[in-house]
Amino acid sequence: MSHQGHLAVIKQNRAALLSDATASSMADPVPTCPGWTVADLLTHHGGVCRWAAEIVGQAREDNLSVAELDLAMTAPTDREGLLAWYADSTAQLLLALETAPDGPALVFLRDAPSPRKFWARRQAHESTIHRVDALSAQLGTLPTTAAANIATYLAVDGIDELLMGFLPRRSSNLRADEPIVVAVAPTDSPACWTIAISTDPPVTTTGLARGADTTLTGSASALYLGLWNRGDEIAEHGLAPVLGLWRDKVRVSWT
Repeated sequence: MSHQGHLAVIKQNRAALLSDATASSMADPVPTCPGWTVADLLTHHGGVCRWAAEIVGQAREDNLSVAELDLAMTAPTDREGLLAWYADSTAQLLLALETAPDGPALVFLRDAPSPRKFWARRQAHESTIHRVDALSAQLGTLPTTAAANIATYLAVDGIDELLMGFLPRRSSNLRADEPIVVAVAPTDSPACWTIAISTDPPVTTTGLARGADTTLTGSASALYLGLWNRGDEIAEHGLAPVLGLWRDKVRVSWT
């Protein structure tokens, strides 16, 4: 996906998330994020937007301090104030991504592109997942893949970011005492990946390895939602079940 494509996704998600949040009570639970309310969701995502905007807009090569992060995550507690704060947070992010020079800044995934492109991609998927969270609050249940309405090309891009960028980090908790080879194969895209899970950090490669122990399949959007723990429409085939392990171990920290 292009830089402008990622920006377009952020803008679309901003409008959809605000619409669903406005139609909800701030106290409504978020089924995809147990323990969260709509207010928690807006505060979290708005804070993440401000965090990213500061790094990109100020070309920071170090992370924000604890005090700066606390400030970024501090939102009004009243309904109208929180909605306005969230709208401003996403506007700040878009402005930074549209106008910042394409120079050095903090990135945190391996093989990352230039910082401005990295952050546009990261926030496109951050906003997509949280737009699904807001939809779940509006629906009162886990959205179906059809209801989430995620384009195939966006889902493929997001699966690639998750499997190639997040999963191999040393902080990843996905481990297995006995080695497991997992294929991830969308039914509506030629893109595919192979994950080697062991006692070491996972290793992901593009393409399908022969002799995979388990294959995870479904539409790209179903895999995208399921691998981000927002859906349950993934099909699993093989002798080594991994979905339970994945749901228990794969949790991505926003920092």
